[in-house]
Amino acid sequence: MAVQTAASTTDSTAVDLGPAAALSCRECGHRVPLGPVFACEECFGPLEIAYDFSSYDAEELRKRIEAGPANIWRYAPLLPVPADVADKPNLNPGWTKLVKADNLARELGVTGGLYVKDDSGNPTHSFKDRVVAQALEAARAFGFTTLSCSSTGNLAGAVGAAAARAGFRSCVFIPHDLEQGKIVMAAIYGGDLVGIEGNYDDVNRFCSELIGDPAGEGWGFVNVNLRPYYAEGSKTLAYEICEQLGWRLPDQIVVPIASGSQLTKIDKGLQELIKLGLVEDRPYKIFGAQAEGCSPVSTAFKAGHDVVRPQKPDTIAKSLAIGNPADGPYVLDIARRTGGAVEDVTDAQIVDAIKLLARTEGVFAETAGGVTVGVTKKLIDNGVLDPTLTTVVLNTGDGLKTLDAVAGTGLTATIRPTLDSFREAGLA
Repeated sequence: MAVQTAASTTDSTAVDLGPAAALSCRECGHRVPLGPVFACEECFGPLEIAYDFSSYDAEELRKRIEAGPANIWRYAPLLPVPADVADKPNLNPGWTKLVKADNLARELGVTGGLYVKDDSGNPTHSFKDRVVAQALEAARAFGFTTLSCSSTGNLAGAVGAAAARAGFRSCVFIPHDLEQGKIVMAAIYGGDLVGIEGNYDDVNRFCSELIGDPAGEGWGFVNVNLRPYYAEGSKTLAYEICEQLGWRLPDQIVVPIASGSQLTKIDKGLQELIKLGLVEDRPYKIFGAQAEGCSPVSTAFKAGHDVVRPQKPDTIAKSLAIGNPADGPYVLDIARRTGGAVEDVTDAQIVDAIKLLARTEGVFAETAGGVTVGVTKKLIDNGVLDPTLTTVVLNTGDGLKTLDAVAGTGLTATIRPTLDSFREAGLA
């Protein structure tokens, strides 16, 4: 597999990405200039964005954010984007609802306040619009002409839509056997959609090889060579949750795990808000949620391991079906550092949780949302998650994308158009 490091690119220090100052290795701390790279030239560890926030005053920054647009660009001062980002053609995702889930709270026995961060309201109905919006701005800055990705479904649609809006070509790669709804949604935007025979890990390996081939020249792979920028989009979930809670940290947050990047960046976002003085510094716990049929991080957490052993996915939660999660070890660190945990649920429990959330709060979640709600219930039942504390559960996508999971749901009854038939059905 080709690995792109800082040594293999030109100096990109002239690009305007706002407060982003450099790329920093998460393992050894080595810094390199901003560029379309994802691996450290010293130790091959993952690179992430390092910022210069030294000039910010907390009160002025808070006012600036609150006066911003009702999308992720209200947080532009904290993201790797130029100051005029809101003026560029983009899908402008974010500022989704934080649903106060009182009915669900009663069902689960939560007394401290339960919220669902419902990201199904994004332009392509998943949180992936956030991360793609960030990657798109990096692609502009580095002069790419094609936007691409490896995807379990939601990301493919987000890339296709963002590329169409911005005038980029798109070519995305998915496992060939994804849910039909996600295939249609990714294809409708007019870009190239390529099915790969194999699972997501096979698709990801192929994309990494394509980056090192002349055929991939000029291509920005949002979750490979643009990954450091792309991943920062997940921080906006943390920013929004805290702002919507009145600039307050949640006590507990339950996050689905695919690659693990979303969970690690939510933690990064919370830490940034603390350091900037935008929220009070106090303890919080982060819990990771997986499907039993693809639970490498949960398995490692329960065994007390620091290394995540890859698994072959077999679950209805295909958007989380990454058997070799890149950020798995970092998820373990965060769960343990914050006093959280990583848990998993069966496919049957996922379906039950989807129905529970829909029945209690009118939120139709995709299977990943069923995972987080199901894990939340399991953690409460097992005495791991404290029901007296303020808890936020993430729903990262729309249930219309995973209809097959609840295909048995249907009519309560079929009656003749008469009152007698209505009464005979026991509906009166």
